[in-house]
Amino acid sequence: MSAAAIGAAGQGAHPGFRLSATSIADGAITFLVFISGFVIVEPSPYDLLLVAVIFVWAFFGLKINRHFLPMTVLMLAYIAGGLLSLTQMSQIFGKPIVYMITTGLLIASAIFYASVVTEAPERRLRIICNAYVASAIVVSLIAILAYFNILPHSDYFKLYERAKGTFQDPNVMGPFLVLPGTVLVRAILTRRLRESLWAILGFIIILFAIFLSFSRAAWGLMAFTALAVAFLAYINEPRKLVRFRLVGYLLGGAATVVLLLGVLISIPAVRDLYEVRAHVVQSYDESRVGRFERQQQGFFLIQEKPLGIGPEQFAPRYGEDEHDMWLKGFTTYGWLGGFSYIILATWTLAAAFPLLFKPRPWTPFIQCTYVVLLGHLFIHNVIDNDHWRHLFMIYGLLWGAITAEKMLRRRVYRQSPPAPAAVSA
Repeated sequence: MSAAAIGAAGQGAHPGFRLSATSIADGAITFLVFISGFVIVEPSPYDLLLVAVIFVWAFFGLKINRHFLPMTVLMLAYIAGGLLSLTQMSQIFGKPIVYMITTGLLIASAIFYASVVTEAPERRLRIICNAYVASAIVVSLIAILAYFNILPHSDYFKLYERAKGTFQDPNVMGPFLVLPGTVLVRAILTRRLRESLWAILGFIIILFAIFLSFSRAAWGLMAFTALAVAFLAYINEPRKLVRFRLVGYLLGGAATVVLLLGVLISIPAVRDLYEVRAHVVQSYDESRVGRFERQQQGFFLIQEKPLGIGPEQFAPRYGEDEHDMWLKGFTTYGWLGGFSYIILATWTLAAAFPLLFKPRPWTPFIQCTYVVLLGHLFIHNVIDNDHWRHLFMIYGLLWGAITAEKMLRRRVYRQSPPAPAAVSA
């Protein structure tokens, strides 16, 4: 029984019960998404609340729809490969087990988001979008204020003189902020300027936090998704005047962003770190024992280890972690997990692609989510993100929207079935 069904069952007993049940369910999702931006300790508040919410929801009937079974099955195969990799380790208790439990929890979160979106796509996607944007703005404000030592104990929110906000690493905070930043970019480009003042302010705050994370992956990801969502908004807009305005906003916005970042770089402490981080290739990337050589050795290693080597076993062998999600899929989750993830990523992109052009209320958010996932698949080549909570949320949201579209088409078909073909004499 879903949350909506709970309300319907109690409608006869009390007229307001249905609204209360729906409000409680939506409120739980709102708070869950909001605190996903606070992962400075593990297990995080998000992890603990997620367990509680899934448990309660499952008790009342968390529905696993057959249309998002591909995601469910592939993710289960992914973690099955990880569990098999534990057999290659002499000691699995402690961190290795905790690592796989975390992966399992994130997989459960993807299934949960797919399920709740399928149940009420328009309302739930709007709730999730708003909560995510609100969380990102709060996280960004904390990161910015801490970077300039305005907050008490500001060093707690920085790492290596980079803003990390309420995350453990700047390289996680930066990409977390990209989806809400992309949502605000699309809103600014597709509305009149006077309707976008709050969106502009929110985007500036998020953009500054992304910049102060000094995460090159986040910088590139934000630039890519902004341009990609602008392109999608342009080709989906039939009115020439609105298209012209969109292009004007994009050019004007880009010039304004460059100007604002120029002002920020003029601050000596910011400029010094920017000059170091702005190089595409760092010394630790191309040195003899640098990232690229480690990755090359890793790809030879996985050919000899079909079951993988287990979680957090790469760094002891080669000095540092893989810094490549595709490689880590094979080292930590074996061939079964590595290939399952590749199929999952490819299948998700293919299945969700038609949604980018559907006239649905949730299409703008899905466009943003799709391009952010695509961008994440690009940065898989330079960073480990198999435990990024927002990445699994994105998979769940897209598969929830895929399922909702299929169910909508089925309802339309049932209401107006095609006329039988004429039979010639």
